[in-house]
Amino acid sequence: MAWRLRMVPVKTNIDFFKLQWVTFGASAVAVIFSLLAVAIMGLNFGVDFKGGTTMRTESTQAVDVGVYRQALSGLELGDVAITQVFDPTFREDQHVAMVRIEAQEGEEAITPETIAAIEGALRAVDPAITFPSVESVGPKVSAELIWAALMAVAAGSLGIWVYVWLRFEWQFAVGTVAALIHDVIVTVGVFAIFQLKFDLTIVAALLTILGYSVNDTVVIFDRLRENLAKYKAMPLREMMNLTANETLSRTIMTATTTVLSLTCLLVLGGDVIRGFVFAMLFGVIIGTYSTLYVAKNIVLVLGLDRSDKPKTSKPADHEFANVDA
Repeated sequence: MAWRLRMVPVKTNIDFFKLQWVTFGASAVAVIFSLLAVAIMGLNFGVDFKGGTTMRTESTQAVDVGVYRQALSGLELGDVAITQVFDPTFREDQHVAMVRIEAQEGEEAITPETIAAIEGALRAVDPAITFPSVESVGPKVSAELIWAALMAVAAGSLGIWVYVWLRFEWQFAVGTVAALIHDVIVTVGVFAIFQLKFDLTIVAALLTILGYSVNDTVVIFDRLRENLAKYKAMPLREMMNLTANETLSRTIMTATTTVLSLTCLLVLGGDVIRGFVFAMLFGVIIGTYSTLYVAKNIVLVLGLDRSDKPKTSKPADHEFANVDA
């Protein structure tokens, strides 16, 4: 018999509703506290949202992000983001990087004198470097990016809500979207509390968290739907506990393997992706929690119509009525 790793026993009997109001109350407090943190402390926006200047560099020498950042550290430019650009169409000796500098206080864009100082500092560490393009992002464009980011998260949540509603019932949709909103708000609250840099890569992480969390929730709800047809007389609370225990092994294994991968990236991935990976790591943890303690609680509070629907010989309302989504 093959040996298989198990992180949880084959059968578990955990009462996920034992501290129902404590866990649900803690989630509500976390959401409120996060909203207050964002409102009072604000977010530490990166160049994408604050405005600034983006410089494209090219060189025949390999890009060393650490050396570039050290060369610019004495210029007191504020937030500076340096990323290396990879493209299969580049020549073998073509090394490209993007340098993003936040808008300087009281200025719409970086002055020519400051740009000259930046170019001089980088040429001092890499004489072969050139600057093919220099672009500035003003406050108006930054405000549009903030609005676009909010709309992207809202559109993702709305799409998930519609999908879950069509596949299951409206109570499942409400529970799922409430859990997703909980995950996003608490994650953003952590960035506000610790004043971590918040840029477009973090928005990408939030959208990824939405996809991960809804996948976990749908797996549990799909099993719950099967159990609703299988155990018609079982109380809803006991059935939801049974469902969570039946899928617990999958939930723990998925979360653990994801956390291990993200932890490696957080430690070894470098500064460029550290903010993105941290948002993903925290989002996976809080998403697993909300799947077990937020989404199901809301469905239990709303209740489900478990009465048998009367059979009818009337034709379906439309051609897709009997299709299982």
